[in-house]
Amino acid sequence: MDPARVEQLVHAIEGKDMSTAAHTWRVVLYTRAMAEEAGLDLDRIRHLTHAAALHDVGKLDIPREILAKPGRLTAEEFEVIKQHPVTGYARLVTLDVDDPLVLDLVRFHHERWDGLGYPYGYALEQIPVAARYFAVIDTFDALTSVRPYRHKVGDEAAHDAIIELKKGAGTRYAPDAVEMFSGLFETGRLDWILHYFNDECPVPRYGDVDQLNRAYAARRRE
Repeated sequence: MDPARVEQLVHAIEGKDMSTAAHTWRVVLYTRAMAEEAGLDLDRIRHLTHAAALHDVGKLDIPREILAKPGRLTAEEFEVIKQHPVTGYARLVTLDVDDPLVLDLVRFHHERWDGLGYPYGYALEQIPVAARYFAVIDTFDALTSVRPYRHKVGDEAAHDAIIELKKGAGTRYAPDAVEMFSGLFETGRLDWILHYFNDECPVPRYGDVDQLNRAYAARRRE
């Protein structure tokens, strides 16, 4: 997928919901870390980072008042939110995106290992591998990000998030995905992402995947 098109779409998402800016950087870099740990080649890593950057593209079709609501969503509002994997997939198809890694991650990243996720209720190996692994990343970042209803961030929030992921291994999340992500966190290999791209510091606007790869490589060398 053309990196310029990815960047254009990410900027559109950020324009709809500015809270996604740091979130996008972090989930892309966490995805890169997991892909490297899995031994994937650079081309596949680029495809996965595109997919991670665009995972919430369907939120472009959700009313701003729902996205920015400070309190708990109503059941009806949550039903609207639950459609964003479908609308995101449809939007990418209309843009002639045919990369299966991107389309699968966008479409299935809210499915659960036990089949209780959305939008399709897929379970176990029905869920594409990239989406299974990304579900762990997305949850970790949600639990360590500033939200209108949550203010705990930093190390305490991160350790609590890892505990929650481990509790959910085998029910909400694929056990091997939790094991890999937890291992990266517990050995300190995710610390620079969590702290450098945190919600309380200015972050650069999202750039193309090559820019992210350079940032990743530079930080890994420090």
